[in-house]
Amino acid sequence: MNSRYKPAIHFNNVSFSINGEEILKNITGSFPEGKITTLVGPSGAGKTTLLKLCNHLLSPDSGEIYIKEKTITDFQPVELRRLVGMALQSAPMISGTVMDNLALPLTLQEKKPAEGEAGELLRDVGLKEDFLSKNVKDLSGGQKQKVSIARTLVNRPKILLLDEITSSLDRTSQREIEELIVKINQKYGTTIIWITHNLQQALTIGNYTWVMMDGEVIETGESELLESPVNEKVRRFVKGEAE
Repeated sequence: MNSRYKPAIHFNNVSFSINGEEILKNITGSFPEGKITTLVGPSGAGKTTLLKLCNHLLSPDSGEIYIKEKTITDFQPVELRRLVGMALQSAPMISGTVMDNLALPLTLQEKKPAEGEAGELLRDVGLKEDFLSKNVKDLSGGQKQKVSIARTLVNRPKILLLDEITSSLDRTSQREIEELIVKINQKYGTTIIWITHNLQQALTIGNYTWVMMDGEVIETGESELLESPVNEKVRRFVKGEAE
């Protein structure tokens, strides 16, 4: 990782297990501030677990996680959720309108976004303001994913965690979401950490890439590493020989 970038999140010898099974093994590394880092690797590599550690949905068995040089345990939960947002592949919605969903992150603060602010969020994700009154059950998969991202942006998080957010979308919707994430990164300087199985997406969208296998980080660097990996396991994975 290029040392000229400050780390947004840093892992120091982090391990995590479930029922005695080691899921992550001594993970050490940094996600650079203001950049897009893609996480790739075969299923079961521990990518989603690692992402959940980044906003304290899970706690490590050992090691420390730092966010902007402060240990993750020093953050109050509400403060951390504002700082680190997360969007999932399933784009879960609550019943009701788009506005109801955008208001959800502020319910703990007993607030709701002003209509002008909500409209701006929709415009940021490429939807028209009149979507605020639409029922979410009438939205397409791509539209739901955009609303999910807009909802995540309500608190203007400095760090955005993305878990396979385009894998169930058609190619047009996938391209729209890719362009949206790049726009968010460039407009707000948001640090993005994005799990994807699409290696071409990881290469073209990511500034940096982590390759994970069997709970370990095998290779990291600028995303071009996927074109000429140093590690033999990564070379086989990229060629589709390892799964």
